[in-house]
Amino acid sequence: MANITASMVKELREKTSAGMLDCKKALTATDGDMEAAVTWLRERGIAKAVKKEGAVAAEGLCSYAINGNKAVVFELNSQTDFVAQNAKFIDLLTKVGEIIVNSDAQDTEAALNVAVDGKDLKTVILEASGVIGEKISLRRVTVINKNDDQVFGAYKHAGGRIVVVAVLNGNDESVAKDVAMHVAALAPKYVSKNDIPADEVAKEREVILAAALNENANAAKPKPEQIIADKIVPGRLEKSLKEICLLSQAFVKNPDQTVEAFVAGAKSSVSTFIRLAVGEGIEKQETDFAAEVAAQTAAFNK
Repeated sequence: MANITASMVKELREKTSAGMLDCKKALTATDGDMEAAVTWLRERGIAKAVKKEGAVAAEGLCSYAINGNKAVVFELNSQTDFVAQNAKFIDLLTKVGEIIVNSDAQDTEAALNVAVDGKDLKTVILEASGVIGEKISLRRVTVINKNDDQVFGAYKHAGGRIVVVAVLNGNDESVAKDVAMHVAALAPKYVSKNDIPADEVAKEREVILAAALNENANAAKPKPEQIIADKIVPGRLEKSLKEICLLSQAFVKNPDQTVEAFVAGAKSSVSTFIRLAVGEGIEKQETDFAAEVAAQTAAFNK
C-alpha cells in the first residue's frame, strides 16, 4: 500500500477541485496512482475534469517564428517569472526562434544542436543563462508547414504565457488569427471528433458509464442499466467529445455560432493548430501542504 502524503492530496485537489477527504479516499483506493485517482473521482461524480493548471510549475515564455510556409512554436523556460520579463530573456527568446525557423531542425534535440557562429544553440542558451543568472532551458519545439493556398494564424497571450499557431485553408489571415485566439482561450485538444484516438473515446465512455451507473444507483427511481448504456451515455459522451474539439466549440467572439460555422462563413476551413502554455507537463516543486494548512490555521486563530 502506497504512503499517501499531504502533497499528493494537494496535487489531486488542485487537478480536480475535489475535497481533501475525497482526494485522500481516491488515492487510497488507487494505491497512490494519480491518474487512476482522477478517474476514480470522475466515476463517482466528484470531479468532472482535470484542471491543467495544476501541473504547471515552470516559468518562462512560449513563442513562435514564421519564415514563409514554415512556422516554429517553442517554449523557453526560466526559474522565475521575474526573469521571464527581463529584456535579455525576451531578446534570447526572439533569437532562439529566428535560429530554429531558419534551420532544418524539426524537434527540440535537433534545435539544440543547430550551429550558431561556431557553437551550438545549447551553448548559446547556457551562456545566456550565465549572464541572466538563472537556469534557462529550451523545450517542446514543434515545426508546422503550410501550403501556398493556406495561411498561418498566430497569437500570443500575456506576452507568451500561451501561444497558438493555426493553419487554415484559405487566404484570410484575420480569420486565421481569430481561430488562434479562440484556441488560446478555450484550449481544444483536437480539430474535430475524427481526430480523437479510438482508445481515448473508449476510455471516456467507460468513465461516463461508471459515473452514470453510480448516479443511477443513488437515484430515488433507478432506471434499467440498459437504458443508461444505450440512451444516456451516448448523449453525454457526444457532449464531452464536442467540448474538446475546436470545430464544435461555440466561437469565443460569437457564441451563437460554432467555430466550424465561423470559418465556413469566411470560405475557410481549419487544417491544424498547435497550442502551448508555459510549464505544461512539468511537475510542481514539492511543498509541505500540512505545514501550509497548520500555518494558515494558526494565523487565523491569532
